[in-house]
Amino acid sequence: MLKTSILIIGGGLSGLYAAYLLEQAGFKDYLLLEAKDHLGGRVYSKEQIDLGATWIWPDLNPELMKLIHQLSLPYFYQHTSGELIFEKQRDQPAVRISGASWETSSIRLEGGMQSLILALTKGISVDRILLGHQVTEITYLEDQSLGLKIQHSHGSTTQFCCDQILLAAPPRLSANEFAFNPPLPATTLTHWMNTPTWMAPHAKYVAIYPEAFWKQQGLSGQARSYAGPLGEIHDASTSHQHAALFGFFSIPYTIRKEIEPTTLMAHCRAQLVRLFGSLAAIPQSEYLKDWTEDECIAIESDWKTPTLFHGIAPENTPNQSIWQNRIIGISSEWSKNIRDT
Repeated sequence: MLKTSILIIGGGLSGLYAAYLLEQAGFKDYLLLEAKDHLGGRVYSKEQIDLGATWIWPDLNPELMKLIHQLSLPYFYQHTSGELIFEKQRDQPAVRISGASWETSSIRLEGGMQSLILALTKGISVDRILLGHQVTEITYLEDQSLGLKIQHSHGSTTQFCCDQILLAAPPRLSANEFAFNPPLPATTLTHWMNTPTWMAPHAKYVAIYPEAFWKQQGLSGQARSYAGPLGEIHDASTSHQHAALFGFFSIPYTIRKEIEPTTLMAHCRAQLVRLFGSLAAIPQSEYLKDWTEDECIAIESDWKTPTLFHGIAPENTPNQSIWQNRIIGISSEWSKNIRDT
């Protein structure tokens, strides 16, 4: 059995930041376990354009901005100047609306949010990160340590032992995927299962073009549509390299899962043509990321009973003596402050 003081479960932004802080404090007796073969969690970038976490609001995310400055990461402000397009239904012309933009300015990172993941990873000892390590069981042992059963991506299993767990996986996913021995209190499990996972019900589409032709039309690249398949569209252009549009699907996963990805993308292109003109018909490249199909993010509850708002965050440690302060939730869903980026 492998032993360490602290085990971090999850190699997304929260888990990596926890490891980074431990390293900054000179603490090396920890390991970070990630089920996938790569880091990032809900950060996912293609050609420097984000299909997961995208924006940072300096006024709302001061601690994150402090980290951005500490890591010397370059950023730029989200483009919003120009008119917004509103589409009520497909058989009616879309309407251009002036002065409709976000009230709070947001920024995006050069290179996408993946640049933040890479910067944090550089500050973490390589031997502290273990990829392809899926936690399946967590047991309170007789010596008062915590034992973890790990399923490897190649099929074998191993045992780990630690004093404390930093849980950087979403509460709902943790309650559904990890077997706790003895069981967690019923109130804790219920609250975890009732906490929606950020991004889990959503899907994003991005189209990359040779130039931002919508700007030449006096458009911001923002659109709202009741017709779909994309309900909310934004300019996704990088500061120098790519011109791009991206959107959130408004059609639920119960419908999306019955449609081939190539067909979904064809519908997205057709919608962009309706809204922005014929130049939107042939992107240089396009990508679709359906987070509902990511088994390390979403479970059935996330798409069968999706919610628009995140409600009250659960307590970050179980209210039972043997588990209390031994398992500490650190993913965004446990934050008592703003949990969306």
